[in-house]
Amino acid sequence: MSNNSTISEQLRRNAVALISLTIAITSLGYNTWRNEASEHNRNQRLVAIEMLVMLGNLQEVVLDARYGKADQANARLREGWAITLTLHDIAMVAEGQVPQSAKQLFDTWGDRSGKLRDDEIAQKEIEHAINKVRADTHEVLRSLD
Repeated sequence: MSNNSTISEQLRRNAVALISLTIAITSLGYNTWRNEASEHNRNQRLVAIEMLVMLGNLQEVVLDARYGKADQANARLREGWAITLTLHDIAMVAEGQVPQSAKQLFDTWGDRSGKLRDDEIAQKEIEHAINKVRADTHEVLRSLD
């Protein structure tokens, strides 16, 4: 092998190695991107599932406050506050319309929860807000690949 080899001769001799290196670097980049995307999707799914569980619990509170015993109503309303606060906090890491609809649920709960036992309109407004968060959460789940 001569010391005077041209660059084109060196490239020709090492073409397989250069192609392999290019493929390896490209594969590593793609794999890193895919892992990050997968982790993001896992996080969104976890948040969405937790949101749906909490929404179910809150729906139970609404129904108990409306139809339950009077002595249990205050305890259930306090539990509802805890749930709406948790939903509001968890929703901050969700995508799409979930943070906005969770904020609206929190505000609606604050305005209407004291009237649940006696005001059917208050119950319907809270249920509408719950259903909006649920629908937005479903939309996030559908958007994940």
